[in-house]
Amino acid sequence: MDYGAGHRIGRCELIWLLLILGCKDDPDRVKPVDREPCAEYNRSRNLYFGDLHVHTRNSFDAWIYDIRLDPEDAYRFARGEEVGLPPLDAEGEGTRRVQLERPLDFAAVTDHAEYLAEVAACTTAGSEVYDTTLCVDYRAATVSSIQVWGSKFVGEVPFRFPEICDVIDCPSRAGDVWTDIQDAAEAAYDRKSTCEFTSFVAYEWSATPNVSNMHRNVIFRNAEVPELPISTFEEARPEGLWEALAEACTGDCDVLAIPHNSNQSNGNIFHVEHTAESAEVRIAMEPLIEIYQHKGDSECRNGIGEGLGAPDEHCDFEKLRAEPVEDCGDSPGAFGMANGGCGHRRDFIRGILVAGFEEQRRIGVNPYTFGITASTDTHNGTPGLVEEFAFQGHLGLVDGTPEDRLTYPELTPAGIRNSPGGLTAVWAPENSRDAIFDALRRKEVYGTSGPRISLRFFGGDLPADLCEQPDLNGVGYRDGVPMGGTLTAASAPTFAIQALRDVGTEGHPGTALQKLQIVKGWVDASGSHYEVIDVAATEESPVDLGTCEVGGGGVDEFCEVWTDPNWAADQDAWYYVRVLEQPSCRWSWFDCLTQPEGQRADVCTDPTIEQTVVERAWSSPIWVTDG
Repeated sequence: MDYGAGHRIGRCELIWLLLILGCKDDPDRVKPVDREPCAEYNRSRNLYFGDLHVHTRNSFDAWIYDIRLDPEDAYRFARGEEVGLPPLDAEGEGTRRVQLERPLDFAAVTDHAEYLAEVAACTTAGSEVYDTTLCVDYRAATVSSIQVWGSKFVGEVPFRFPEICDVIDCPSRAGDVWTDIQDAAEAAYDRKSTCEFTSFVAYEWSATPNVSNMHRNVIFRNAEVPELPISTFEEARPEGLWEALAEACTGDCDVLAIPHNSNQSNGNIFHVEHTAESAEVRIAMEPLIEIYQHKGDSECRNGIGEGLGAPDEHCDFEKLRAEPVEDCGDSPGAFGMANGGCGHRRDFIRGILVAGFEEQRRIGVNPYTFGITASTDTHNGTPGLVEEFAFQGHLGLVDGTPEDRLTYPELTPAGIRNSPGGLTAVWAPENSRDAIFDALRRKEVYGTSGPRISLRFFGGDLPADLCEQPDLNGVGYRDGVPMGGTLTAASAPTFAIQALRDVGTEGHPGTALQKLQIVKGWVDASGSHYEVIDVAATEESPVDLGTCEVGGGGVDEFCEVWTDPNWAADQDAWYYVRVLEQPSCRWSWFDCLTQPEGQRADVCTDPTIEQTVVERAWSSPIWVTDG
């Protein structure tokens, strides 16, 4: 059955919704002051899918890739309209037409705060600096353009181009672009009772010291935002960003930051000596982390952080860097953004989450209680374009054809090791800014690698037959906590998980589910650990590589209740769910099939490049303490 914006609901949820139709008059519902109330309001929460990491022509690297779509275009695309990607015609319009089969429910354009003024000045004919050598070279859009412009914020003290900012008023010019970004978000936000689409004012903070990733996406609750975005030129460290946001975001302004691509950080993104106070600040400012996007998976990596747990075959999923990768050990490295340097256990979600318990034992506060999101990081201005069969790249002309995509990556993260990226799923009572932002804050969210899998996850004193009861969600909220919550347990915790396949569309049906897993992490007297538990599974079915037809195995729905048999009262533990689909063709194999057999690109026959992919969803964790 469809619900919300075309999403499906299982039999348990259907019965439960029929029981709670009166919840439109929920006395706890906050009445909006700047919009009509949403007609579809569900106290037990609806499922919405979106993309919180999107770049347009305002980003210095996207413009170099010949992207001319602006934030208004990106929101039009997210809502289901067609847009054009390069090659550009004589009028500068994209000739490669793309459109979502299923619109998104929400999105945020997150252009790099760095160089908003400089890009506008260099690309606007007649500006004071338009004919300078720096701007002429920038518009030439060569590899050196990325190197020259990116180099200004890879040091410990980032700095702007004096050739531009000594001539024009860079803060003022950046303010003009920032106003345009806000205007686009305001225009796209559906304030009618239909509540079909939510847009957020946002940007990306892009610190890259020693060529290691420290980036954050900064998302604002509403239209009340600071006068200017805070970039790495103003604050080069995350702690400085949080402090500056706290000072600038006052009154009705509310904000959170989402770290991303920890897989390229060489251990730096969370290399912080916390105090209890600074840990509390991080918790308030950074409740979420991005687990997946077009530059790969950040859940886990075999061989990094040895001793935490046994090898996991599904940790080999969509790794941006090929093996071997040296383990950093205890000290961070460098050059991750250039696909270099060592890998660190704090580059990956599991290592980060267990490090949170280690910090908690040291200072009394866990700074890494992250919920899970996923997005595209598209630099094409095309949020949510994640289907493997329709992948058009994410970097404009750089990966705009099968020939360009079927290459080994060089400087930019393009080529065969790229991926379409993922989506953020949110459980919220309605599709509005306040409701979705609140869900992000409480971490009742999860990430997928692209499919619109429906996933519920509750922990608490739950009955073993909960999946047979008509009110799974009602009992879950009443007697437990949802994903993102903290559970105080005097005995072994019980978890209820319900996962429904993405049915897809008539032309492109979704893929059946193969496996339901719980990943547990804990710290005890012997150290830090994690393990993967198969809660339910079916046989893996093969893919026809000649046609990309998926096998007939798998299930449409999992619903399981599981109690941890190895729980101990002296453990600090977290649990998250991983749902795996049956294998399907990877985007690269779809591209390979467009080329005549015998004339295919070398990567098509490279045994280290997977021809299939196991798409998935990752829930936010539930943390369990003994009180």
